[in-house]
Formats: sequence, C-alpha cells, structure tokens
Amino acid sequence: QVQLVESGGGLVQAGGSLRLSCEASGIIFITKTMRWYRQAPGKQRELVASITRSSSTNYADSVKGRFTISRDNAKNTAYLQMDSLKPEDTAVYYCNMYTEYTGTNWWGRGTQVTVSS
Repeated sequence: QVQLVESGGGLVQAGGSLRLSCEASGIIFITKTMRWYRQAPGKQRELVASITRSSSTNYADSVKGRFTISRDNAKNTAYLQMDSLKPEDTAVYYCNMYTEYTGTNWWGRGTQVTVSS
C-alpha cells in the first residue's frame, strides 16, 4: 500500500522559514516525480514545486527564489524548504507522487502552513 506522509507544517511569522517533509512507503521512490501542491481556503489547489527522478526542478512564479524542493532517495523523502514566508503562503500543503509511465498520482493528506503578518 502506497503511503505519503507529510510533516513540518505549523505557524510561523512572516519572513520566517519552515521545512516540509514527505516520506513515501510501499513504492519505488527513486523513479517517481515528486510535487508539492497547496490549497488556500476558497481557492483551487495549485502546483508549488516539482522535482523529477533526475532532480530537475520547477517552481511556481509566486515562490521562485524563496522555496527549494529537494529529495533524498536513500530516505524515500522529498522536502520543501520555505524561506521568506508571506501571509499569502498560508495553505494546506500536499505532497504528490507521479509516474509518467502510467499517469498515476498518489497524494498525502496534507499539512497546514499558517503565516502570520
């Protein structure tokens, strides 16, 4: 059974930092693309950052220069380092795993990030 478990969310003041983790189990992690999405109240879920199996990265314009996605294949874990946080970064952050071979997506349950002004 595939599981993605996020951790590291919380409450932080504007300008602060948080690091989210997403640990995968029950699947071969190294071959998968990992993504972080977020969903703020009343808004659609949006893609924040992605990292391929070859560690190529992409970011939403709103987080470029502030967020860094990474992965540790030995630990089956993806990370999202979030610096210079803004109140508009407040959302539930979801970990997503994707394989282009079958087009399958797996999702974590999400972790709340709240940035106070």
